[in-house]
Amino acid sequence: MAIRKFTFQNKQGDELSAHLELPVDQQPFAYAIFAHCFTCSKNLNAVRSISRALSHHGIAVLSFDFTGLGMSEGDFADTNFSSNIDDLVAAAEALTEQFEAPSLLVGHSLGGAAVIFAASKIKSIQAVATIGAPSSPDHVQHLLIENLDQINEQDAAEVSIGGRTFWVKKQFLDDISSKNMSAIVKELKKPLLLMHSPQDDIVGIQNAAEIYDNAMHPKSFVSLDKADHLLSNKADSTYVGEVIASWAGRYLPAEEELKLRSQHQVVVQTGREPYVTEILAGQHALRADEPLDLGGQNFGPSPYDLLLSSLGACTAMTLRMYADRKGWNLEQVDVHLNHKTDFPVACESCDPKVKVDHISREIEIHGNLDEAQRQKLLEIANKCPIHKTLHNHVELKTSLL
Repeated sequence: MAIRKFTFQNKQGDELSAHLELPVDQQPFAYAIFAHCFTCSKNLNAVRSISRALSHHGIAVLSFDFTGLGMSEGDFADTNFSSNIDDLVAAAEALTEQFEAPSLLVGHSLGGAAVIFAASKIKSIQAVATIGAPSSPDHVQHLLIENLDQINEQDAAEVSIGGRTFWVKKQFLDDISSKNMSAIVKELKKPLLLMHSPQDDIVGIQNAAEIYDNAMHPKSFVSLDKADHLLSNKADSTYVGEVIASWAGRYLPAEEELKLRSQHQVVVQTGREPYVTEILAGQHALRADEPLDLGGQNFGPSPYDLLLSSLGACTAMTLRMYADRKGWNLEQVDVHLNHKTDFPVACESCDPKVKVDHISREIEIHGNLDEAQRQKLLEIANKCPIHKTLHNHVELKTSLL
């Protein structure tokens, strides 16, 4: 992915911090805006994982810090739900001016409620997705329950949310209490995806049911079983992004073919975040990473896993091609591969300081084949192009662009 940082102004003239996550080396077919949860920021792990999954599928994602949060200017105490909606509209205007009008809104928790309200104010929006959204903005009052009396009596109070302190004014409570979300949902008239965990103990699952009942078709619901409200498990947030991308593809104006910005056969791109790496092979998007124990985030196979995958795929394809040409009854091929590196043993001509790579390949052949045919396929496996490349002298030239 490629992340482009920029700022835009809200209605009051404050500079809001944003970044746009773009697909690797291809033109996005759609642009989305992500609204984070109450008092969160654009750097929440769930925001990053969902944005990465969407960009992997060709959707550019703008995420930003609402006024007074994260790296954005402004005083959080002066904000409210209405100002969050205004911030989303300002983000859409900035995105339209600098890149392209957004067609998808994604919101998490209170941000989910905000995107439902904002959708009617942004003409380009064609689909809306929410994650753990409340059925009414005033649901967040339960987070302020210990301070409600003080806020109402003294017009403001310092509250603690998620280990951080914020000043909340009475105008915030008045604003969220004035919002009739059920009416807005009924008038949305845009494709709506609701994602919610039955185990969500911050915003109960009944909120999703209420929104779903009020929404017009097309509407969809996906249960995020065993996920917590903040999607703190990376697998949950990645799953959310993958599902939204698949669902949105039905409603967004996707181009028949993504436009490459490079004429190379394969383009690989990594940013500051170790070691997530986006790969574009022709028109096919892939992702590589390192496992957690090596400092990665395990978002994709490691480089050696990809090498083994290449050999395995080439082996299976070669056997399939040969059997088809011979008219043999080959039903299925399973190739099992492993890689390890160690020092040579009992090799007089080997440099004892140079490690040797070992690849083991075991092939399962399924079908009505006799032993001679099976042995012939084993022989053919060693003739697959990738096998030959690994055994050949490879000339590799590297230069800077």
